[in-house]
Amino acid sequence: MEEKLNDLRKIIINKVNEVNNLNDLNNLKVEYLSKKSEIGILSNSLKEMSIEDKKVYGKLINDFKNEITNLIDNKKVELEEIELNKKLENEKIDINLPATKIPIGSPNILECIVEEVESIFMSMGYDVVDGPEVEEDKYNFELLNIPKGHPARDAQDTFYIEDENILLRSQTSPVQARTMLAKKGTEPIRMICPGKTYRRDDDDATHSHQFMQIEGLLVDKDVSLSDLKGTFDVLAKKLFGKDIQTRFRPSYYQFTEPSVEMDISCFNCHGKGCNICKNSGWITVSGAGMVHPNVLKNCSYNPEEWTGFAFGFGAERLAMLKYGINDIRVFYNTDLREVKNFDREVVEND
Repeated sequence: MEEKLNDLRKIIINKVNEVNNLNDLNNLKVEYLSKKSEIGILSNSLKEMSIEDKKVYGKLINDFKNEITNLIDNKKVELEEIELNKKLENEKIDINLPATKIPIGSPNILECIVEEVESIFMSMGYDVVDGPEVEEDKYNFELLNIPKGHPARDAQDTFYIEDENILLRSQTSPVQARTMLAKKGTEPIRMICPGKTYRRDDDDATHSHQFMQIEGLLVDKDVSLSDLKGTFDVLAKKLFGKDIQTRFRPSYYQFTEPSVEMDISCFNCHGKGCNICKNSGWITVSGAGMVHPNVLKNCSYNPEEWTGFAFGFGAERLAMLKYGINDIRVFYNTDLREVKNFDREVVEND
């Protein structure tokens, strides 16, 4: 058997040396190391030998198999290195060529303006609170002093999902009601609640059935309209420039009393009159007012002890004014040419 293994060794070594690709080497491995190969047949013949012969010839066969396996493995490493060098030679990269330009997206313009407003209010100690977009009628209307059948509902005609009790919220004010109820009329509140709202409106350059609102609420002891005015002053100057002036005009909202429209002086003409401010010198930005006593009472707060103010901004309107956008539909498409100009924060120097 030893002579037979020596002859077989010479044959295998010659064949391995002649192999020049991995596929042929693998075929060679199957030919000589599989169970049906000559080496496999020799291994099977051991069971017919005596115990003494098995010890002698078993070791010879195992040593031979290990030798051939190592020989083939070394040849495999050699062939793989040759193939790698060929690939490196044929697939050279010219590092002098310019890199491929990959377009990078930008944050949505609404996301930018919401984050900026959040940052301003958080610097004044406000919390940012979120709430459900699918709401109950009592949170969206009834607790806010807008009972069923009230004319004020017409201006907020929304999408009802189940009967007249489940709807897509027409404002983010329900988050304020939920927050007041959670506090059980015992703690002051300072919060804003940005989010999507829905109303049955025609989609055009200035209207959308879906839009973003940023509403705020402050409830505490001895709160007055002057506190609201000071808060609005800070926001207006941070968003539109330190030279901006603000004013209040009387208005009406069912959930505030008294109610006001909040205006800023025109940042384009500085009060002289232009097409942006419709030659008035002022631009209406938001509605606001002192929280109606009925709303405080409905939400567990005693109006004899607590007062507060509430306000609401349309995020799209703020962004349109700040960035000079004249079509609300820009916010809801994915054209990078339109959003790439708004991917940086403008810092106002004090």
